Amino acid sequence: MRNRIQLSIVLVLGLIFLSFSSKKEVSTAFTTPVVKGDTITWKLLAEIKYEKRKHPKYGEVQFPVVNDKVKAKGKKRVLISGFIVPIDSKTYAISKNVFAACFFCGKAGPESIVGLKFRGTTPKLKTDQYVTVEGTFRYNETDADDWIYNVDDVIIVKGN
Repeated sequence: MRNRIQLSIVLVLGLIFLSFSSKKEVSTAFTTPVVKGDTITWKLLAEIKYEKRKHPKYGEVQFPVVNDKVKAKGKKRVLISGFIVPIDSKTYAISKNVFAACFFCGKAGPESIVGLKFRGTTPKLKTDQYVTVEGTFRYNETDADDWIYNVDDVIIVKGN
């Protein structure tokens, strides 16, 4: 009788050990994305200056002057995390802040939002959905009708 109890305890402990070790392997294999980009932060994007220049259509405009650290990320794959802001029925941006506190409402500057162009079909996303995206970074210092920052060829790596 004593041997059966000891054998049962050993079997139960062995099964518990196996169940914990197999769960870790499965979750790591399926939830860790393979990421090729370099993380870009909102703090880095906020390190920007502006200068007044004449624009043929709008008159005097505050044009961005992007710093060298941000310029070094240009045309490279990057990762950025933030809140989804719908621009229209087919266009999205990612923001440092939720929609109610985005720069449209005067709560932040235009450097706190990044335009997104998705690879393939544009997914259906929800306002304020928190995501991490990967794509090719570009900055804009001259086109007053475009975002200062954009990420092209975007894929969602977390939060979809």
